[in-house]
Amino acid sequence: MIDSIQKNIGAGQPIDPDQALWLLTQADLLEIGALADAVRKQKHPQGQVSFVVDRNVNYSNVCESKCKFCAFYCDADSERAYLLDYDTIFAKVQELVDSGGTQLLMQGGLHPNLKVEWFEELFRQLRQRFPQVQIHSLSAAEIWHIAELSGLSMPECLRRLQAAGLKSLPGAGAEVLVDEVRQQISPNKIGWQQWGEVMETAHELGMRSTATMMFGSTETSADIVEHLFRVREIQAKTGGFTAFIPWTFQPDNTEMGGESASGVDYLKVLALSRIVLDNIDNIQASWVTQGADMAQVALFFGANDLGGTMLEENVVAAAGISFRMSKDEIVDLAQTAGFTPVRRTTEYEILEVY
Repeated sequence: MIDSIQKNIGAGQPIDPDQALWLLTQADLLEIGALADAVRKQKHPQGQVSFVVDRNVNYSNVCESKCKFCAFYCDADSERAYLLDYDTIFAKVQELVDSGGTQLLMQGGLHPNLKVEWFEELFRQLRQRFPQVQIHSLSAAEIWHIAELSGLSMPECLRRLQAAGLKSLPGAGAEVLVDEVRQQISPNKIGWQQWGEVMETAHELGMRSTATMMFGSTETSADIVEHLFRVREIQAKTGGFTAFIPWTFQPDNTEMGGESASGVDYLKVLALSRIVLDNIDNIQASWVTQGADMAQVALFFGANDLGGTMLEENVVAAAGISFRMSKDEIVDLAQTAGFTPVRRTTEYEILEVY
């Protein structure tokens, strides 16, 4: 099997789901790592590792979805509940700009009261005050929820948000794109086809997005493969995904509990992502969940991007994981691994080479 897979990769041909499942369940870690590294070198022969200076502003923690894997959300009547006002958000974005940041990642929950007008006014003001910052915000589930709450179709909601200043979408809320898994871990959230519909609509409107996968909860190896090929199929239709980011379920303080996926599991899934998603340019290492050392190893298992500096991150931190990295630390991480670090925009335009 490994010989036929190597031939496919060497010829620039995609592997099939059976081959992908074999790689995930049967291949040696170093074997799959070497295959993924070869694909990375084909796509990024210059040896560059990219990152963006960004901030994640969680505008609210109130969420009606109540996902079993989430340690961040609370009910509207909880004493922990909050909703940031515009001025507080502006102050956070000013700090981002002061540090040379170019990307605003803004996510909350499925808030019961925030209709499209709240976001339109916020995005309009952000665009006017901080034109140098790309508004890369709102998950597919948030978009769908805002549309329903506002009595709009999802495409009309997206068009209005785009007109107000929303430029691109993060891939959050994908979890695993298999509805049987979603019913177990996030039964109140949109299904995988609705997630894909939001992404395809955004791409049709000229908005780029990322795609993600949170694994290590209740899914099977076959579910992981199914997820990857569903992302690959959307990309074949639209070409709108800039990057793919796999990350592991963090169980602490969640309803589900349990244990995290191992580092070996993470590296195998990351490597398989690089091999299967040959039509997506960038694979991102998740130092937010894995830490700096594992992120550095990931650069030899198919990853070519280290995501953002994330001046602020609250969702993963709520599950007890609080890795932090400055711009200088990210640069050093890439350099000591033998790569050339480059600072980029949300859409992978290179701004600075180190």
